[in-house]
Amino acid sequence: MSLKNACILIIDDDVDVLTAVRLLLRPEVKEVVTEKNPENIRNLLARQSFDVILLDMNFNSSINTGNEGIFWLKKIREFKSDAAVIMITAYGDIDLAIRSLKEGAFDFVVKPWHNEKLLATITEAYKNNKNTASKLLVESNTVIGNELIGESEAMQDIFFKIRKIAPTDANILVLGENGTGKDLIAKAVHQHSLRSKQPFIKVDVGALTESLFESELFGHKKGAFTDAREDRQGRFEAANGGTLFLDEIGNISLYQQAKLLTILQNRQVTRLGTNIPIPIDIRLICATNVPMSDLANESRFRKDLIYRINTVEIVVPPLRKRGNDIILLAKHFSKIYTNKYLKPAMEFDEGAIQKLMQYHYPGNVRELQYAIERAVIMTDGNTLQANDVIFSPIESATLVKEEPLQTNLSAVEKNTILRVIEKHSGNISKAAKELGITRTALYRRLNKYDI
Repeated sequence: MSLKNACILIIDDDVDVLTAVRLLLRPEVKEVVTEKNPENIRNLLARQSFDVILLDMNFNSSINTGNEGIFWLKKIREFKSDAAVIMITAYGDIDLAIRSLKEGAFDFVVKPWHNEKLLATITEAYKNNKNTASKLLVESNTVIGNELIGESEAMQDIFFKIRKIAPTDANILVLGENGTGKDLIAKAVHQHSLRSKQPFIKVDVGALTESLFESELFGHKKGAFTDAREDRQGRFEAANGGTLFLDEIGNISLYQQAKLLTILQNRQVTRLGTNIPIPIDIRLICATNVPMSDLANESRFRKDLIYRINTVEIVVPPLRKRGNDIILLAKHFSKIYTNKYLKPAMEFDEGAIQKLMQYHYPGNVRELQYAIERAVIMTDGNTLQANDVIFSPIESATLVKEEPLQTNLSAVEKNTILRVIEKHSGNISKAAKELGITRTALYRRLNKYDI
């Protein structure tokens, strides 16, 4: 495996070592970062993620026990870095180096090393790290507990992004329809970040009125307005050191956008009724169901704010484009609600599976969850059948209202199939994959609609 895309961090208080390894690796890898002081490890890992870290076993520091390398190795793991760590050791510290393997190091190299051996060790660590990450993503359905679930290609891409960007402090914009799980994405990023033990504060800014916006976000002093009966910190202060999640950011006014931009630029807030600025240290995650094309309209949203909140963008796919994730989620919700309502474990018969796979889910995962909860409650046996799965008329009514020309499910399905086939220039395999059905099922629908 080539190292061309690898980002390597070298931590050693010997400048000659840093120079030698940097010169060796520069032509081989994407990026080499060197650091003399291990006290800066946390900040380095907060700014970016690394594939491999070369860590010296001994530093001229107050720890002074010969175990400095073990100490900083443990710290790297506490900071939730996924990097493979290679220890750099002198011959006399080989016993300690072997102990480091038990503490989670990938391997160690002994000074002075042969360049070919060092490159081979780094390559093996990089290869192992990538294979392990891929295995985790393919074999595990979850990023956090049992909440964020998916085996589809689109969700695996999101899981990969979360693992890469969570350890950094990059601002993130999550885009997606209502009910797709944007808040779960935000929580996943926080829980995989270096701020995971600090507060995670969520604010639905789209629901805040002009008068409440500043008070809720920035706080106020007693007497600042009629109902301000006591001093109160805002959500920015409450999230200090942790993550602030601003949901429905696309629905705030231009006035509110200007206020928010000022805070993000200055990294400080001033409570209403005072002139005292308060420094803030937050990781910002925003979410909206407004398409990026609409956000790019400056009459609706400030471009300078978009750039500020959108260092990295994550687009959450609608459930109808996630294929077999539908059944995966349905079984997950079934397990939750059979436990909650003290029911026996339930299976899905073929009819129920077909019905679940063929539905268009205007309400996305949230709608599926409520449908499965209702089915579990109403079913007497231990098998869910097609007639047990009933979708909410609320979402269907909304769909009809928004698309009056498509007044039934057949019309929606036919037009969707036509659009996807046209998108893939008639390639049936690719169209079936995007629709989340088999080629045979797609051919049946082509015959059904005389396409």
